[in-house]
Amino acid sequence: MTLHRIKTALYALYLTNKFGFKLRGEHSANDVTKLRLEYAETLLSHLKISINVEGADKINKGQPYLIVSNHRSIIDPLIVEMALKKTGINGLWVAKKELYNSFFFGMFTRNAGTVLLDREAKTMNGFFTEIKKRVKSGYSICVFAEGTRNKTTETLAEFKEGAQIIAMKNRLPILPVYIETNANEALESSLQNTDRDLTASIIVGDVIDYKDRSDTLQALYKSRFDLD
Repeated sequence: MTLHRIKTALYALYLTNKFGFKLRGEHSANDVTKLRLEYAETLLSHLKISINVEGADKINKGQPYLIVSNHRSIIDPLIVEMALKKTGINGLWVAKKELYNSFFFGMFTRNAGTVLLDREAKTMNGFFTEIKKRVKSGYSICVFAEGTRNKTTETLAEFKEGAQIIAMKNRLPILPVYIETNANEALESSLQNTDRDLTASIIVGDVIDYKDRSDTLQALYKSRFDLD
């Protein structure tokens, strides 16, 4: 591991826990969103990765959505946060139990506006009840529909059924976003070359009606971005 990688990892750990600490306690939804965005902007700036957003005009400001994204990198949530900048959307991320207990991400995840997904739980009733309560309060829900990072050579891994269930149970319009750039490769380039400016592109697609049963959510998502 190079000295630059070590320094970057230590800075990211410091920054993540700094904002995790800032997010402790009671905050308004708007304040949480602002702090998360500040965190995303600060870390991406340090990595020299700028974000190009296409189709942001398709977002109705303040409209609650189920925001569905593909997932290949640990910096994907930051990219999605940047896409939602100035939209008036306060989103809650669905986060796996492993992230809640993570040394690196734990405090940030617990405090930054998330809904815990415990896949080992005997029932998912508590999870869906919490989602419904948050949606009624005006929140959007952000999910990586593949359930985990896609480490294959395929454009998308198989979508889990949970995203569709969340949308239907809460009558949420589905806002598809596609991180066109392989952010994992962008991150690796950043770690290898401290002087290189990089760009990651994210596209906002046309909204999918939660009642649309003409095809699977994955097929409808692919059609929005002309993916194979």
